[in-house]
Amino acid sequence: MSRFSPGDRERIRSDLVVEGRELFARFGFERTRVKDVTDAVGIGTSTFYQFFDSKAALYAAVLRAEREELETRVDAAVSDADSPRDEVATMLRTMFTEVRSNPLASRLIVDGELHLLTDQLSESERQSIGSEAHETDLPYAERWAAMDAFRYDDPDLISGLVRSLVFVTRANDSPIDALHVSAYEDVESRLIETLVDGLFEPDAEGG
Repeated sequence: MSRFSPGDRERIRSDLVVEGRELFARFGFERTRVKDVTDAVGIGTSTFYQFFDSKAALYAAVLRAEREELETRVDAAVSDADSPRDEVATMLRTMFTEVRSNPLASRLIVDGELHLLTDQLSESERQSIGSEAHETDLPYAERWAAMDAFRYDDPDLISGLVRSLVFVTRANDSPIDALHVSAYEDVESRLIETLVDGLFEPDAEGG
């Protein structure tokens, strides 16, 4: 029987997610050990399994929490948008910035790691972290798909288009022909402008 009170369990589980986030962001899933996380939290390795069935289950919980925080940041960024077009452009700029600066956001949006990972978890592990294996990655995709002015009505297609575009953030990491910062920013801006124009019907006035 666990020696932890409900309050202790909630705190330790939260600490595992917080410390796991830092380690997974720095070292990735493969190079992060359960012991690294438990040492950071100050518990024994065996105690870890009172909270998560596996390292993969912890990583999925970290990615799910990261997705929720990312969606909150995107919501805040687009809250003052004047039109659907402005909303899409603002969301894309925010997502590009997140992917460039946040390794976990990149793994969520570009690599789709949460979907890949949760598909590999057992049903009990998925239930324990409260993560659905087949959720749309892109915030707003379903709402945009329902707009008459929007060219596409498939949220998964919209998510795929945006996720493919976000790959451009990795182009500047290449050691060959890497773009200068100002040139890269111009390319990114033009890509966002082009995608937004293509997502709306030609006769739509601001969506």
